[in-house]
Amino acid sequence: MQKPSSVKQLSGPLAHLVRLAPIGARLLMLAAAALLSLALVTVFDDALQTIEERLGALGWTLNSDTSPEQRITIIAIDEKSLAQEGPFPWPRETMARLVTALNEAGVQLQLHDVVYPEASAGDDALLAALRAAPGAVLAQVPVLQSGQAVRTGLMTHALSGVSCSDSGAALGQTGSFLGNNATFAEIPKGHITPIVAGDGAIREVPAVICVDGNAYPALAISAFLQAVNSPAWGATIEEGSTLFGPDQLMQLNAYPGLRIPLDDAGNMRISYRNAPEAYQAISAADVLNGDHDADMLENAWVLVGATAFGIGDIVPTPYSGATPGVELQARMLTSLLDTAVPYTPAAATTLLVLLSGLFAVILFVLASARERFASYGLPAAGVLLPVFALALHVQLLGSSDIWLGWVGPAVYGLCAASFLMLLEQARVRHERGRVFGNLNSYLPSDVAREIAYSLPSSSINAKRSEVTLLSADLRNFSAFGEARPPEESAALLHYFFVRATEIVEEHHGRIHEFKGDSLLAVWDGHDAQAAAQALLAAQEMQASINKDMPQNPPEGLEPLALGIGIEQGPVLIGSIGPAQRRTHTLLGDTVTITLRIQEMTAELAQPILVGECAARQLADQKLESQGSYLLSGLRIPHTLFSPSLSDTTPRRSRQDQVALTVVSGGRR
Repeated sequence: MQKPSSVKQLSGPLAHLVRLAPIGARLLMLAAAALLSLALVTVFDDALQTIEERLGALGWTLNSDTSPEQRITIIAIDEKSLAQEGPFPWPRETMARLVTALNEAGVQLQLHDVVYPEASAGDDALLAALRAAPGAVLAQVPVLQSGQAVRTGLMTHALSGVSCSDSGAALGQTGSFLGNNATFAEIPKGHITPIVAGDGAIREVPAVICVDGNAYPALAISAFLQAVNSPAWGATIEEGSTLFGPDQLMQLNAYPGLRIPLDDAGNMRISYRNAPEAYQAISAADVLNGDHDADMLENAWVLVGATAFGIGDIVPTPYSGATPGVELQARMLTSLLDTAVPYTPAAATTLLVLLSGLFAVILFVLASARERFASYGLPAAGVLLPVFALALHVQLLGSSDIWLGWVGPAVYGLCAASFLMLLEQARVRHERGRVFGNLNSYLPSDVAREIAYSLPSSSINAKRSEVTLLSADLRNFSAFGEARPPEESAALLHYFFVRATEIVEEHHGRIHEFKGDSLLAVWDGHDAQAAAQALLAAQEMQASINKDMPQNPPEGLEPLALGIGIEQGPVLIGSIGPAQRRTHTLLGDTVTITLRIQEMTAELAQPILVGECAARQLADQKLESQGSYLLSGLRIPHTLFSPSLSDTTPRRSRQDQVALTVVSGGRR
């Protein structure tokens, strides 16, 4: 039988951590989680940024504003318009008719999300219509991410007061653009160049883009400058003055009440607070035909742009994977009109670090709590802390248009909770291993395992097994202990138990119990192999232990000797007793018989005696019958056997044997 394996001990860094003071180990795990979180955020920046943006937009989409936006109307060049007027781009005469129809409908300001780069027939008619409008702005497209110089048409209507070389204002720089042809040079312009994220979504638009050293405003900003009929377009961009304010602020000279928050790159974030259905749209075909609600155009700002799917001006948004680009211009206008442009605070990084620190404190307290509270609290915190970070971001965005961010603290909360759970698991495993080791010092491994991993019970928990038993006893030890100091007796008994245990386990047995100056060992099975292993263990005990016993006993005392009995048979092995005080035991006639056989070694002056059941399995051994005896407390005689003299330690002298008394009732 193989020795049952014990609980594996921890190794590696965790083994050192669990040996540290709990406070120090937890602080180290929190610091390690911070390093891992920083590495994850750095390595997987693009993927985590996409997750942050998509889930972060819940601050808008969970409670979107569906009230109609009556100040802005989209003039949609849609499928209906294409079916009526033909494929886009349309002839300039058609665009002139559309501009004139809008003028006649009482439109206050026309914003064309359209570029007219090449000269074409009908330019004069379109120019005349645009001149007649109360206000009109055309689009132009600086190309930020391009390896070739497009440079078509002209870039006009730059801002004064914004320096493209000023290191304090980080602005987009390019030398490539798609402008309108010179015919429309006098018509105000605004750029429609977006910042396209890695997932194709558009979340930011540069407030100003520098082309050849001149700063050109976005279309939505140009609309405000044109709306007030400013003769000179001027603006300033300055650093934010508060930690909770934006990185930069843009202010229009002609519109002093409008302060536009920008990030450190000079970009303006698009607000998705309004639901798509909040923006009213009229088909360009209906405008040309005069078939529309007049109230939707009178004194309104209109955005003329393509919405037909085949034209290609389609972008993904938090609401839809296919949204017309002209809707984004409407969103920027709305947020500027409401002075509710979302922004990220200048101190966002500091705030997120503080939030991560708060998470660390919460997790530290949970890990320091009672074991049951920590075992449930840490996994719950690993889920709830990232949710809290997201919820805080959603709340700030929904109530104050503040885009704080949440991925950093969420990743840290998850990593820190996981690390502390790993530490607590390692600590519990270490302590459980130590408890199991202590139990295993007093009980057999299988019994210790059952006690360690089972709830206590008041019922009998035992099973019948066929085993081979070995009982070994130090004869005359009580008298020896009476004449010697207790320390010497303890040392002798300790040696006996240690050496006997080593021998038993070397022969694939296990110690069931130590009792007084004797021990009981068990081999599973009642076959020849188990009997042979028990006999070999007994012979080695006699050869190894007897020679180390004190050879000069105190005067008047018999010398110490080792008596060993071996027998096989059925036993009931398990635990009994009340739940609060269990005991592990071996029960059955086989146990009693083995103990009595061991007692007979003194009576028969034999160091080893084998019962008749075990002897049957040892047919190949040289065993000598010692006769049949009625053992103490039993009613059936038992025949006993001993190994031949050549197979065990030498017998005592004949004189010693004569001095011993044979038990009454024995037969020769």
